[in-house]
Amino acid sequence: MNHTTALYPPDALILAPLSGYTDLPYRRAARECGCRFAFTEMVDAASLAYARKRSEGMLLRGEEEEFLGVQLVGADHEFLKKAVDVLNEYDFSLLDFNLGCPVPKVVKKGAGAELGRHREQALACFRILAERSRHPVTAKIRIVTAEDPAPTLELVRGLAELGARAVTIHGRIREAFYAGPVAFDIIRTVREALPELQIIANGGVTSLAKYREIRRETGCGAVMLARGAMGNPWLFRELTDGETYTPPTLEEWQLLVERHIAGMVELYGETSAMCMARKVLHDYFRGRGFPGPVRAKISYLATWNEFREFLDFAIREHAESYWSRLASEPEAERRLRRSESR
Repeated sequence: MNHTTALYPPDALILAPLSGYTDLPYRRAARECGCRFAFTEMVDAASLAYARKRSEGMLLRGEEEEFLGVQLVGADHEFLKKAVDVLNEYDFSLLDFNLGCPVPKVVKKGAGAELGRHREQALACFRILAERSRHPVTAKIRIVTAEDPAPTLELVRGLAELGARAVTIHGRIREAFYAGPVAFDIIRTVREALPELQIIANGGVTSLAKYREIRRETGCGAVMLARGAMGNPWLFRELTDGETYTPPTLEEWQLLVERHIAGMVELYGETSAMCMARKVLHDYFRGRGFPGPVRAKISYLATWNEFREFLDFAIREHAESYWSRLASEPEAERRLRRSESR
């Protein structure tokens, strides 16, 4: 490790690479709410190497994006070499290697979180990125085991020795996916053992309280947000502003959702975009006072006009009881603010 300058500021909030989500419209919504550091979707090395046209859209970078990382997943050395060569043609802030994805279709190929459990194989793959990439290289991992920090520490130490500029640690084992307790102690142990390497904490940050907890318990300043920011780009502003944070009104919420989906229509075309938008909309609507029968209609939206009509309908059907519930739960996650006009 001979890099002395950290890639991220000490208190950076980073939007994780989310497969099927963090495209350009998604990132633009997050950046409206204060996100500075973001990633493309996770890109499969084999697809990029041999079906480049299908993956190129995932590499799109907006002119206004000052910082954008790209994340690669794979375990085959030849695929990784070819994929890095392709990425070298693009302008990214860094190249991250995924050693933490727990999704079955990834781990059954021996990649992601499965590769992260096999230190020597993982380091052999990372070496290819470190030696071949013109971009700074980093890695995102999961803890190897929840009982003993040693395997995780040895993996991170090996990555650092190969030139990793930073390592993000998700504090759950592969089998836990995205639920259950986060092993703050293991993240802290790694950070304290490798003080020259920037460690980014990841896992379970969905609110200001949980953000402060992960920073306090791990000692990490930089934190990566993943599922907590899905349908809630305002989380970036909430964590930055703290107690002075002002949640969006229903009207402000509606305008950002509309801009997000409009960006998808512009990028993908109406038919494809509206199909892809359904999962994004389910996230935006979750936990914000919209009755179940209203949210169920999302799954049938097929055109831009249907979406616009549905959005107006949903606002009219917003449950009045939501506001009284918020009054009794002022720290509720994903909250809205009642506008003076309502």
